[in-house]
Amino acid sequence: MSAKSSHAELNGLLNEAQAVTVETQREFGQLNAEQLNWKPSAEEWSIGQCFEHLIMTNETFYPDLDELLSGEKRRTFWEQLPLLPGLFGKLIISRVRPDSGKKSKAPKVFAPSQSEIDSRVIEKFVAHQNELAEKLRATEKMDLRRVKVTSPVAKFVTYSLLDAFTILVFHERRHFQQAQRVLAANGFPRS
Repeated sequence: MSAKSSHAELNGLLNEAQAVTVETQREFGQLNAEQLNWKPSAEEWSIGQCFEHLIMTNETFYPDLDELLSGEKRRTFWEQLPLLPGLFGKLIISRVRPDSGKKSKAPKVFAPSQSEIDSRVIEKFVAHQNELAEKLRATEKMDLRRVKVTSPVAKFVTYSLLDAFTILVFHERRHFQQAQRVLAANGFPRS
């Protein structure tokens, strides 16, 4: 596939991230602190935790993105291996697809706060989305399939920059849907 097709995919991902932002504002922007922090059960996340988790997760990619954009990034040993990035990218994308039906536990590094989430978490998520979109747009001239990055969770897990962006956006949609389920759950405080 050409760099042109990867940029078309980037535009599609930017559009999806924007859709998540707009839908998040519409569905959750007016919720109060009690509603944002309500959980269907002790083991499940609140709406606020879903969005705090997305902010935390996305921001772990920023150091690599910033190094790439400044031209200071050096490829790691793992990023230079020819087959691993494609394999890991496909595997993780299949796990985070909103329609995958597979549940996975978030790595501890991405676990949201167990205490009360700031009532401005939706506002922070929207600002975060704007920052993330700027970073994604700044990569337009790069060959998104050839540039490799390392997972913030495991240093031997690598994938293309396009796969990293796909993972981020699919992950956002997945947790947006999780937050919708919390909003629709029995017992959710309506006022």
